[in-house]
Amino acid sequence: MGGYTPFREANAFFGNLYDLFAGLNVFGVSLIPEWLAYFVAGFLVIFIVINVVVITTTVGTWVERRLIGRIQSRLGPNRWGPFGLLTPVADALKLLTKEDTRPEGVDGWVFNLAPLVFILGPLLVFAVIPFGKNTYVADLNIGILFIIAVTTVPTIAMFMAGWGSGNRYSLFGAMRGVAQLVSYEVPLVLSIVGVLLLAGSLSLVDIVESQRIPFILIQPLGFFIFIVAISAEMNRSPFDIVEADSELVAGFHTEYSGMKWGTFQLAEFIAPFGAASIITTLFLKGWEGPVLPSHLWFFIKVWAIWFILLWVRATLPRLRVDQIMALAWKFLFPLGLINLFITAGLLLIWEDPTTIQLWAMGGINWVIALVCLVVSSHLMSDKLTARPPLAPVPGRSSGRAQEAR
Repeated sequence: MGGYTPFREANAFFGNLYDLFAGLNVFGVSLIPEWLAYFVAGFLVIFIVINVVVITTTVGTWVERRLIGRIQSRLGPNRWGPFGLLTPVADALKLLTKEDTRPEGVDGWVFNLAPLVFILGPLLVFAVIPFGKNTYVADLNIGILFIIAVTTVPTIAMFMAGWGSGNRYSLFGAMRGVAQLVSYEVPLVLSIVGVLLLAGSLSLVDIVESQRIPFILIQPLGFFIFIVAISAEMNRSPFDIVEADSELVAGFHTEYSGMKWGTFQLAEFIAPFGAASIITTLFLKGWEGPVLPSHLWFFIKVWAIWFILLWVRATLPRLRVDQIMALAWKFLFPLGLINLFITAGLLLIWEDPTTIQLWAMGGINWVIALVCLVVSSHLMSDKLTARPPLAPVPGRSSGRAQEAR
């Protein structure tokens, strides 16, 4: 990887801002001390990234609602502004001015902190995402471990919200969220290990630069496992059993109103962009691409993955709790182990693969992925489609219960 490069030189985003502030002088006297220029440049980088993420998410809420309306043959938002463009603004004003109610019996500190903790994880993901060549907030040498760690934070907030609300339905939703995250975190990590073996680094910048061929072509099974598992961790359809309206009213945030509820919703809309950014970085060569600027390539890929996640959400029906757990442990987990062992075995044969050998590895992995998916889907079809037996009805004979079924 060469010698050490100072952060100011490696990160063009930060370096340009630092040079701008450090270079301000009057008659040769610097207006801003070096340490203050360093601080202001860092603060502005974080400020710009957060606001770009929030603004992109705001636009994304309108696009998502319009597209889902089209996909499901119904009208999307179309009242406020041309084509409903001002709907996100109207929603924000409504939430900011709405009364903040709190039921009796809640745990005040836990109840109030839950929305802030919930949005922390989706925002922290962007701290290590490289948005373009030499453009990032921080290039951690354990960047992927940082992402795995911060993506678990919303689950803690989810349980805080359910517990602090003092509502049984909220608590049930929170418990479902914890169970779902623990279940899908395992195949998620297994799918990432194959990428790390190929890249030889935990740094997201190094992972992008190591992709002579997009890893989606070499790790098709890992990509499939990752996109399913990350959808479950975001509680997106068909995995949104945590907020199942027909069962749990609204799940863990039933008792929230006003901007506290809006914070939960903002975090849930930010999460798909974070997931799309991670997928772009790990499997699609990140910012790299011909002709166009690196930043533009990155955003094109992110929006493409975001659209696929949206398409899945608008198309597939919600799964049952038992189906969600079965999919994680009986389907994705074995596939993750198979992908890990196959990738490790191929790297034992080709320790430092050339481009031709990488294409050969991709061909082998595609064949294995197709066989595994076909065989596993046949083995799992009965388990995922079968309904659990109904519980006996008190005071009713077994015959009448069977007849009721």
